[in-house]
Amino acid sequence: MLILNKTAGVFSKPSKRNMYEFLRSFNFHSGKLFLHKLVLGIETSCDDTAAAVVDETGNVLGEAIHSQTEVHLKTGGIIPPVAQQLHRENIQRIVQDALSASKVSPSELSAIATTIKPGLALSLGVGLSFSLQLVDQLKKPFIPIHHMEAHALTIRLTNKVEFPFLVLLISGGHCLLALVRGVSDFLLLGKSLDIAPGDMLDKVARRLSLIKHPECSTMSGGKAIEHLAKQGNKLHFDFKPPMQRARNCDFSFSGLHHVIDKMIMQKEKEEGIEKGQILSSAADIAAAVQHTIACHIAKRTHRAILFCKQRDLLCQSNAVLVVSGGVASNLYIRKALEIVTDATQCTLLCPPPRLCTDNGIMIA
Repeated sequence: MLILNKTAGVFSKPSKRNMYEFLRSFNFHSGKLFLHKLVLGIETSCDDTAAAVVDETGNVLGEAIHSQTEVHLKTGGIIPPVAQQLHRENIQRIVQDALSASKVSPSELSAIATTIKPGLALSLGVGLSFSLQLVDQLKKPFIPIHHMEAHALTIRLTNKVEFPFLVLLISGGHCLLALVRGVSDFLLLGKSLDIAPGDMLDKVARRLSLIKHPECSTMSGGKAIEHLAKQGNKLHFDFKPPMQRARNCDFSFSGLHHVIDKMIMQKEKEEGIEKGQILSSAADIAAAVQHTIACHIAKRTHRAILFCKQRDLLCQSNAVLVVSGGVASNLYIRKALEIVTDATQCTLLCPPPRLCTDNGIMIA
């Protein structure tokens, strides 16, 4: 707690008066006798302000979320100070909405759990500062949460999954493979050596100016690539999956991104258009990019499964691969992973889409 307080001190805290008024706004008392412990989860690691109340049996009593996607689409990416300001403007309302939806007053909470890492420092600081102030006022225990561990364990809210299992976390900020041996027991098998797959998809979408495409103007970069790829020929461009000879389970996307960037520049010259205009081959590029990323992720995951089975770290039959994170909602990538799990006698499980992206439920 001492370390966390020092960390939070870097960021501006809500005033005690504001926190007092916030707590006073809860003029209801549920009248219920809660038989289980209740945890408020707060998530502000990137660009979603989220909160939820969950009991110890896994029942979600209430949740609320504010997405910043629309703002960041206009700026062409997440700008940390902008994300921080939006978190500040919305965190009190989101926590209040989650508590109101759950019919739980702050005094009935058993603990407050908050993401403390990894993520954008400015964004994390908003949630941490607010939580510590709340903890101080309510005299409740504080539970620091590792964002990726929360993603890894979310599947146990919706499916009966026994330890150990393999987890693949793929998002705009992360890409890793880990063996989950227990609630706080993880063996890291591989991670991205540079950028994350979601970040690369966003960069390619920006380079292709897909926000100007009439069908993609309101979509995130990853969604725009997935949508346009359905109309394209994945074999029209021959991009090689990275690290094909690497004898490990790590990932890499920056080299592939560089190759794609050069190819787009070449196509712009061929078509005689300037940067910022939409290429006639945009759909083919989107399909080829998505296919190459899917192949890379599938091959590295295949290596991890074989490694775990050879070392008896996973069951030889009925082993489970859990895939979570924002990129896990890409159906093409998910299909590639299904081919891998079918070939290795594994079960592929994904949380529902709303639990794949950042949320307060997984933190609680």
